[in-house]
Amino acid sequence: MNATILDERTLTELDFARLIKLHGGHLPQGLADLLAEAEIVPSREVRADVITMYSQVEIVDVHTRRRQKLTVCYPGEAEPAAGFVSVLSPVGMSLLGLRAGSVARWRTPSGEECAAEVSAILFQPESSGDYAI
Repeated sequence: MNATILDERTLTELDFARLIKLHGGHLPQGLADLLAEAEIVPSREVRADVITMYSQVEIVDVHTRRRQKLTVCYPGEAEPAAGFVSVLSPVGMSLLGLRAGSVARWRTPSGEECAAEVSAILFQPESSGDYAI
């Protein structure tokens, strides 16, 4: 049940500060790796095509071509059936910090390898002027 962190990632300073504090700083290895390797930028400077916390994205499964809308959120707000995926989940971790057009890769709890292209960022808080969500 791991996210594969291969692509360059960008996080906002605010997202980074909040994520580093999750679970009292005892983070899953995948998230710790993402935070250690990501480029950190001020919220006002993040590109509109980067997935930040609370971004709603459309992904397309690379194998089945199935489209899905997902919003990356914090664990307490996750509702997978409604499309709200925790940043601590394999899919949430694999999406955070990617840019539109990138491919997210992760493993399901059963070990299945999944991949989906980020076809669009439908909403990003920072690009709508919200820098403090």
